[in-house]
Amino acid sequence: MKKEYWIKFFHAASIRAIKTMAQTAISMVAVGATLADIDFVTLGSVTIVSGLLSYGTSLATGLPEIELPDYPAGDA
Repeated sequence: MKKEYWIKFFHAASIRAIKTMAQTAISMVAVGATLADIDFVTLGSVTIVSGLLSYGTSLATGLPEIELPDYPAGDA
């Protein structure tokens, strides 16, 4: 596939991963009653893992906002 496709793909996948990481972090902070109850090491590791899983899901299933280009058989 062409370079332009992968640039668009990783841009869109990065936006999704950042949103997923923010949602994960906010939900974990909301569960902790006070700042003293939050384990920030766990918060950070769970947030990073959620971002990596988001990238993996994007690679495995694709992104609906990025269309696969129609290239002739020799260009792919």
